[in-house]
Amino acid sequence: MRVKYVLMFIETEEFATEFAALGPAEKEEAYRRVYQWFDDHADKITNRGSKLQGRETATTVRLDSGQLTTDGPFIEGKEVVSGFTEIEVEDLDEALRMVKTWPACPVIEIRPVAEM
Repeated sequence: MRVKYVLMFIETEEFATEFAALGPAEKEEAYRRVYQWFDDHADKITNRGSKLQGRETATTVRLDSGQLTTDGPFIEGKEVVSGFTEIEVEDLDEALRMVKTWPACPVIEIRPVAEM
């Protein structure tokens, strides 16, 4: 039985700063490596997901005390989810082998998809 996972690509402040400092050709090469990674793993990717806009565009919704409150943009963390994709693999070990080759941001959270 295969398992579905969502891979959440997480940027650190350091990574974002270093990436912003790259020149246009270096950024193009970095994106080329990411696209190649997706192509190399296309047989395991069930939903290519998306790159998210910057955290400054976020709206945080809090459901406290039965009331809806919003803040935003409002993220205080040093790490932020910058994108995601869904994969289907044999097990966590296969997911780990796959993410070891990710060429971009330095943190990836692997989370199983709940069966509904």
